[in-house]
Amino acid sequence: MSNSVTIRVPARLHLGFLDLNGDVGRRFGSVGLPLSEPETVVTLSRAAETSVEGGEAARAEKHLSVLCRHLGIRSSHRVVVEQAIPSHAGLGSGTQIALAVAAALRTLHRLPLDIAGDAILLARGARSGIGIASFESGGVIVDAGKNSSGKSPPVVARLPFPDEWRVLLILDEAVEGLHGKDELEAFRALPQFPAAGAGEICRQVLMGLMPALIERDLPAFGAAVTTIQMLIGSHFAPAQGGVFTSKRVEAVARRLAEAGAVGIGQSSWGPTGFAFAASEDEARRIVGAGGKSVGDGVEIRIVRGRNSGARINSTTLDLVGS
Repeated sequence: MSNSVTIRVPARLHLGFLDLNGDVGRRFGSVGLPLSEPETVVTLSRAAETSVEGGEAARAEKHLSVLCRHLGIRSSHRVVVEQAIPSHAGLGSGTQIALAVAAALRTLHRLPLDIAGDAILLARGARSGIGIASFESGGVIVDAGKNSSGKSPPVVARLPFPDEWRVLLILDEAVEGLHGKDELEAFRALPQFPAAGAGEICRQVLMGLMPALIERDLPAFGAAVTTIQMLIGSHFAPAQGGVFTSKRVEAVARRLAEAGAVGIGQSSWGPTGFAFAASEDEARRIVGAGGKSVGDGVEIRIVRGRNSGARINSTTLDLVGS
C-alpha cells in the first residue's frame, strides 16, 4: 500500500491561440510546449489529520477537498507543495497544481487516473488544452479547441522538441498577467478576432511551425512563432497594455532578438516572455550579449523543452516485522 506519492509537473509555454473567431464550430485551439523548469512538486501522504503547506497551499487544499468528496474518500492526508510554478505568470500554474493533487490522490488510493475528467471537475482547461496535455506527455502540442460538448480540447498533433534547442524565459516578478474575473472581462470586451487572422495563424502552425520542428529548422520555427505572437498580441493589446504585458519583458525580448534569438513572444497573458536559441552555448552567448542590465526583478532563465509529462513516484510503507 502506498504511503506517500510525489508528483512533478511541468510549467508550459502557451505559444498562441489558433482560432479566437470560432465560426467553424470550435474556438480557441492552442499550441504550446512544456518546459524542464520551473516545476510544481507535490507530495501527498496519509495522515491522522489533514494539513496542507507550502506555496499554492490554498489552491491545493481546495482541490483536495473537492476531489475527496467526488471520489468518496474520507481519510486524512498531508499535502506538501515543495515547489510551485509562479502563479499568474502565464506558465500554467493553476492547471498543474490541480492535476498534481488529483493524480497524487488517485495514485495513493490505487484509483485509475482521470486527467481530463479531473480537469473538468476542478474547472481547468476552460480555453486551452495545453496544460492538460502537458501533464500527460511532452513535446510541442497542438489542440483543436473547444466545441459545444464541454469536453477538453482534443490534441491533434504532438511533435518532439529538439533536445539541443533552448528556451530563454524572461520572468518579471513585479507584474501579474490577467486572471480570474479580470481575464473573463477582457475576453468579453475584446472585439471579434478576424477570420482571416485565425486562418493565417493556422497556416503558420501547419505550414511553418510543425514542419520546422520535424526538419529541426530553428529560423523557420522562430519566424512562425513570432508571426503568431504578433497577431495574438496585437489583438490582446487593448486589454494588457500592449503586445506584451510587461514593458520590461518586451524590452529584454527585443534585445535578445537583436543578439540572435528567434521566436520572441509572451506566454498566455504573461508577464513571462520567451525566445529560442539553437543550443546551450548559443543561448548563453545571446543572454550575455542581449540580456545585460535587465533590471531588478527581471530574470532570464535558460531551460529545455520537455518531451515528457508528469513524473509520479510512490513510497510504500514497510510493514515487515510489525
